[in-house]
Amino acid sequence: MTDTIISSAVIIGAGIFGVSTGVQLARRGMRVTILNDGPPANGASGRSLSWLNSARMRSEPYHRLRMAGIDRYRTLSARFPDADWLRFDGGLTWDADDARNEIDAAYRYEVSLAYDAQWLPAAAVAGVTPGIDARAITPQGAIFNPGEGWVDLPVLVGLLLREFSSLGGVLVTDQGAARAVIEGGRAVGAETATGQLFLADAVVLATGPAVPKMAAASGQTIGDGTPVALLVQTKPLAHPLRAVLNTPRVAVRPAPGGAFSIDADWAADEGVTLRADGGYDIDDTVVAALLAEAAKVMEGNPKLEVATIGVGGKPIPGDGEPVVGALKDIPGYHVAFSHSGATLGLIVGELLAFEVATGGEHPMLATFRPERFSAV
Repeated sequence: MTDTIISSAVIIGAGIFGVSTGVQLARRGMRVTILNDGPPANGASGRSLSWLNSARMRSEPYHRLRMAGIDRYRTLSARFPDADWLRFDGGLTWDADDARNEIDAAYRYEVSLAYDAQWLPAAAVAGVTPGIDARAITPQGAIFNPGEGWVDLPVLVGLLLREFSSLGGVLVTDQGAARAVIEGGRAVGAETATGQLFLADAVVLATGPAVPKMAAASGQTIGDGTPVALLVQTKPLAHPLRAVLNTPRVAVRPAPGGAFSIDADWAADEGVTLRADGGYDIDDTVVAALLAEAAKVMEGNPKLEVATIGVGGKPIPGDGEPVVGALKDIPGYHVAFSHSGATLGLIVGELLAFEVATGGEHPMLATFRPERFSAV
């Protein structure tokens, strides 16, 4: 490893990628400032299903990165074994009863990677995980992945920020959106909407769905497949469900305090309208339909009530793979943009901080570099 070549960094974005990277840089003794347009985790990190997994099929490098991400959460869980915000109670998934059902193929692929998986008929599910209405499981059966879990990202971000502060890190909020400052062809810091300038040797852009547009402002291309997402959090209720459920019509995960987080792509497509002012209108009937779908897959079909609703962009790169690393055309400028932000949250911060601090390239990020889009 090379010696540290920079002494300071400014990070734009206080979601999980930005805060995780900030902590890792502060641990290396660097002076770090994180800028956010509002309170921490007010973007995608605050409305994420936060399912910790590497289920189904994806590229081998992406699978390895996700497994490293899960490993870091295992380490964290060992420090906080009784936490109600980080649990490894498994994940259960099934597909619709039609020609698109891929449970057989998904199971075989997961087994080929030694990803812990059990293919079960509906009647056997209760024997491995509680709280599911077996009548909702399609005839092809379900896959139970006992090594999967979930995290509450706002709680985790708060935990990391406390360490960040103890290490001398500075968090600046509520000064509007920040932008990277480029002078002489390199990144030299960031400026808030109020005009406050923060000079630094390196800039990290970690603003979730805003990353591609902000990179484009500096002439850089990052493919963008970001859709609008809708996440409903329920009021607490006593229920035995422990695993994360990923089903044809709804995804459900437990949340701290006995609540549940619920989402589905169709609900966002049908129930969210973008207003001219950039805000969103939400169709209450679609939210009610989403809650009904969640109740159908839960034992006893409980009455679910809305506590909060989060709406906004779900960060997804144009090719589905993470975008992490230096913008080669602008020295000192680095980005983090990916789906599966929860699963990758800790490992991306660790690896990106390594690259920022040392100027080196970590081999696990080799296929995820931003310049792959500029070459298209």
